Amino acid sequence: MAASITACLCDISDDKLRSSLQTFKGAEHRLEEVAKVGGIRFINDSKATNVNSCWYALQCMTEPVVLILGGKDKGNDYTEIEELVKNKVKAIVCLGVDNTKLHKFFDGMVPAIEDASSMKEAIDKCYRLASSGDTVLLSPCCASFDLFKSYEDRGTQFKECVRQL
Repeated sequence: MAASITACLCDISDDKLRSSLQTFKGAEHRLEEVAKVGGIRFINDSKATNVNSCWYALQCMTEPVVLILGGKDKGNDYTEIEELVKNKVKAIVCLGVDNTKLHKFFDGMVPAIEDASSMKEAIDKCYRLASSGDTVLLSPCCASFDLFKSYEDRGTQFKECVRQL
């Protein structure tokens, strides 16, 4: 947005601005659309290691969401995303070693909530829970260090598992 405003102030033509925006590639692991499989869109937001980042991702969603949450909790307060989860999320898959805090907060808030201990298991469960027209969103709110080397590793595994569907 800031770049677009600056371009306008510098008298860059609308056509050049439009062309630039159409070819812009976002950051890897940040709201990165990976694939559409069986009418289900898969989005990698592994970089969302805090609740506010997940809030932003959920705010952008227009279709029903199957949300992958979890990892190494950093004292998160999930109330920030509570209303968005109630309104946009049809299922949660908790991906982590200890999902107790997630269950304590989210159980009963969505029709389905399940656990997974690997990315492959999480993707398989999401694919089963989602329907054509839904989005599977990895936006975990947590650090990755319980099951993965980094958020990059978590996001890369997400992409690999989605591509294997």
